[in-house]
Amino acid sequence: MRVVTFGFQTWGRRTLQALLDSRHEVVLSVTHPASESSYKAIWNDSVEDLARAHGIPVHLTERADTETIDLVKRAEPDVIVVNSWYTWMPAELYAMPPHGTLNLHDSLLPKFTGFSPVLWALISGAAETGLTVHRMDENLDTGDILIQKSLPIGPEATGTELVLAGLDLIPAAVHEALDALENSTAVWRPQDMAERTYFHKRADIDSRVDWSWDATDLERFVRALSAPYPRAYSFYRGERVEILAARVSDFPVGGTPGRVVVLDGQASVVSGPHAFRGGNRALNITAVRTADGAEPPVAEFFARGGYLTDQP
Repeated sequence: MRVVTFGFQTWGRRTLQALLDSRHEVVLSVTHPASESSYKAIWNDSVEDLARAHGIPVHLTERADTETIDLVKRAEPDVIVVNSWYTWMPAELYAMPPHGTLNLHDSLLPKFTGFSPVLWALISGAAETGLTVHRMDENLDTGDILIQKSLPIGPEATGTELVLAGLDLIPAAVHEALDALENSTAVWRPQDMAERTYFHKRADIDSRVDWSWDATDLERFVRALSAPYPRAYSFYRGERVEILAARVSDFPVGGTPGRVVVLDGQASVVSGPHAFRGGNRALNITAVRTADGAEPPVAEFFARGGYLTDQP
């Protein structure tokens, strides 16, 4: 089949590579120009470079405008395949090919529609994440499902590890989906919109620690925001500090959320919505980074006690 791809960053590149490794023909690659945006610069392997290396025509654009639609029409695709495309696609475009448009989304839809689904899944305490291949329609991540691949979220998994594992699901999912279309064996499953959840784009403030959360939730939060993502942070004595690693304390530590106490050589931060009752575990911080890039011994850094706060 003739395939047009819309994709960006590592997700788009992995999808293009999967298509190149298939028996199908990629006739046009549409991608965004390189970006210095903090989030778009993460996992930024180039779709453009891979396409040009294989002699595939490339169209660089921020949006699916009239020129884009005309180029796709002239490419005469049997199907469009999308992964990591940041802007809206009109029905004139996604409904153009005989087999429509397949979108790859890194969650088990209808859960975690929207943005940064892997990070939000880990932060929220979900038991699994995965990859869905679905038919694009007029709404965001709501089209009928063709293929799903699940990925368990282990008790020590980081956001980075889950993203990498999810990327590894792409080739098999792409090949299965296109084979089903080509062989007329595709079975489409409508999504149950009553089960849909949506998560917004992440910004800097979304990495700020909220000490009213339970320590178990905060420990997942720190694991989710692993490098190369912006790290979890708070403010200590007027200085922004990144929390690189943490664990749940062995026993409850009560008081006011955000209060730092050094007990038994551990820097324990009081946390939880009812910490004043003394029943909540604390978050033991095991690695920090200061604004100047230093990573001091945690117990020494917090030796004076005090509070971790929302603002300097």
